[in-house]
Amino acid sequence: MINKKKSLSAWLKYLEISNKKKINLNELKLIAEKLDLLNFKSFVFTVAGTNGKGTTCAILEKLFLDSGYQVGLYTSPHLISYLERVRINGATLSAEEHIASFEEVDYIRKTTILTYFEFITLSALILFKRYSLDIIILEVGLGGRLDATNIVDPNLSIITNIRLDHTKILGKNRSLIAREKSGIFRKNIISVIGETDIPDSMNKIAQKKKQY
Repeated sequence: MINKKKSLSAWLKYLEISNKKKINLNELKLIAEKLDLLNFKSFVFTVAGTNGKGTTCAILEKLFLDSGYQVGLYTSPHLISYLERVRINGATLSAEEHIASFEEVDYIRKTTILTYFEFITLSALILFKRYSLDIIILEVGLGGRLDATNIVDPNLSIITNIRLDHTKILGKNRSLIAREKSGIFRKNIISVIGETDIPDSMNKIAQKKKQY
């Protein structure tokens, strides 16, 4: 565990060098459960896709803020500062708030090794829990099925489009990639797909989840 007096930059460096090689959502869910991060009262959007995820999340944030809702947004990657990744009601949080959430994750995880994205996703969810939010918008980092954001059940999932991306991880064709992105689907929960040319693999999963 890291010295609690470390700065945000020291924390981020620590997370980068301690990054494990393999994703394990079961381990991640166990930690999230201990932190009480799996049952939000907020309406949750999960947004996946090859292109346009960030834009979609930003539009959703603006629409709901303009309508008077309390909104939390988690996006990646950041452009200039890590603080950009989490916004509450359109504003970033202080480094001290992020550090406090890192300390909480670090304390609960004990000896469990997390990936960088797993760790910071838990941190973001902790920050969301500290505010009375009506809406939470989660941008998927990579794929969908095995992404850290997928530990939270969405009230509505969005897939912007399906293109060839990260083929070494997600699969060599659109059918395989669509299957990975469809991992954010939930049974009897509406999903919005931003294109008409939907691979058959995605259609089959949607039908199995009774989304049509």
